[in-house]
Amino acid sequence: MHEAKSNLSKLVERALAGERVEIARDGEPVVVLTPIAVAAQTERPLGLFAGQIWIAEDFAEPDLEAEAAAAGELERVSW
Repeated sequence: MHEAKSNLSKLVERALAGERVEIARDGEPVVVLTPIAVAAQTERPLGLFAGQIWIAEDFAEPDLEAEAAAAGELERVSW
């Protein structure tokens, strides 16, 4: 285990290169270093959903009724 601590960077590089790297304690393997698979990111073209999404002109305006309800100023809000 101590040797693994001293050489961790090298062991990680070996695991990333595809080698099976086992770390042992008292001669018994206890862990295996394995790289995390990262999904390849694909580029999405601009305008992919053009014409399919509609956003109301007032979407960013405050919802005064909901704010009043959250502040406890209204008993019920009709959604």
